[in-house]
Amino acid sequence: MLKIFHNPRCSKSRQGLAILEESKVPFEIIKYLDQPPTIEELTILIKKLDISPIQLIRKGEAVWKENYKGKTLTDTQIIEAMSTYPKLIERPIVIDGNKAVIGRPPVLIKDLL
Repeated sequence: MLKIFHNPRCSKSRQGLAILEESKVPFEIIKYLDQPPTIEELTILIKKLDISPIQLIRKGEAVWKENYKGKTLTDTQIIEAMSTYPKLIERPIVIDGNKAVIGRPPVLIKDLL
């Protein structure tokens, strides 16, 4: 079953959710701000996305600018930051088994359908 890391306040995330709803494919909504992913879950997700941890960071977020910008961080530290501050996680993310995609733009979600 597909899963979507969703933030209802984000327009791109809402657009990604609409794509899934229109597809009629069953999926699960994960409101990751309410239930932040663990370090282990983020590590697995990053592998499914086939990216480096820094590529999953929303660098425009205030918490990033105030606490991390300009610092040299290890991948582990970046993952810990996302687990502590889930608002830093790029969205939406759609997961299908061992594959995942960041829906930016949301049309990229169709690649998994």
